[in-house]
This record gives sequence, structure tokens and C-alpha cells, in this order.
Amino acid sequence: MTYLQIMAYFIYQIIKIPLLLALPFVILIRGSVFLHTNYEWFPWPALMGGAFAAVLILIIYLSLLHGKITGKMNSKGALKRRSMIALILVLGYCFHGALFLSSRNAKGADVQSEYTNLHPILRLGVSTLVWMDKDLIMTDGSRNPEDYKKMGLKTIKRSLHYQQKNGYSHAFDIRTNGRSELRNNILNFYFKLMGFNTLRHIGTADHLHISLHSHDHPSAI
Repeated sequence: MTYLQIMAYFIYQIIKIPLLLALPFVILIRGSVFLHTNYEWFPWPALMGGAFAAVLILIIYLSLLHGKITGKMNSKGALKRRSMIALILVLGYCFHGALFLSSRNAKGADVQSEYTNLHPILRLGVSTLVWMDKDLIMTDGSRNPEDYKKMGLKTIKRSLHYQQKNGYSHAFDIRTNGRSELRNNILNFYFKLMGFNTLRHIGTADHLHISLHSHDHPSAI
């Protein structure tokens, strides 16, 4: 083996486990976004579609792990038990992430209370990131046209911060002030990887605007 081949092998071994661990989360969120964007599934069915795909990945993981440890083929009963375990883990993760945002990750009580006004897929996207970035601060969620006037900004006619026809707003903002550009770039990359739209801009403060495509206003961001 050449030096480059040896280095590539060791790098692969180092990143293999983190990539395998991240795959179910990527499939869960990216799959949900895909169903929403490409097939116009309703919010919760789209999220459950992504969850189903993540469950399948976990079942494969658990089956391979069981086979490697025991050296035995999977029985029908054991497969059912692993399926139930995977289903409980994924659904528990989804509902916790979609319903709960810690006060330490919200700019204020008003932002925290507006959390459930966001599209469920957006909520799951940000709650997953919180596991890796405990200092993340959501600065804004749903808005009304009057909110722009209060901030001294020009009212936007079609904002994804507004409630869409499905009953949810499709955008939120995350603080970028006081954070390194490396962390902000990683933040931006994460949301793009998951299929969301991102825009770094300065309104009342430097922040990253994250949005989910709206079929009501396709050109809005």
C-alpha cells in the first residue's frame, strides 16, 4: 500500500463510526424534507415518512450488531423486537424534538412559546443540531406583518416567518453574533445538507435565516 492509501484507510476508520451514527438522523430529516418538497406531503405525514426510513436503518444496524456479537441468524421474533426498539427510539426522538425547545436555546420566552408554530420538520432540524451545539440560540420564529414595523423594518409581503396555509410558519432565525465564522459556516452547511434554505443577513442583528420551501409561496425565502 502507498502512503496515500494508508492515510486514506486510517482517515476512513476514524470517520466511519461518526458517519454511521449520523446516517439515521440525516435520513430522518433529509427524507422528511424530500417528501415535503417533492411530493407536497402534509407536515406530520412527511415527518413520519422520514422516521420510517430512519427506523429501517436502525433495524439494519441492530441486526448486523446482533449477528456480529452472537454469530447467529436473526429469528422472526428477534427481528420483531428490534423493530419495536427502533420504532420507539425514533418516534420518541421525533416527538421530543418537535415539541420541546430548552429556554437556554431561545432568545426569550416568546420565542420558546412560538416553537410549536414552526413546521415540524424545521423543529426537528434545529433540535437535532442542539445536541451538537448546546449554545445555539434561536432569535426568532413565527412573525406577523406588524412585527416588522415594531423592529423598524420594511414590512415583507410574503415572508416564510408568516403562518402558511398548513398552519405553520416555515422559517426561523439563529444568532450568529459572538460566534466564530467557522462555527457559523458549519451551522450553514448543516442546514443546507439537511435540505433547508439558508440566508445570512443583517436585519436587527447578524443572524442566519433558515427556511423550508413553501408550496403556497414557492419564491419566498
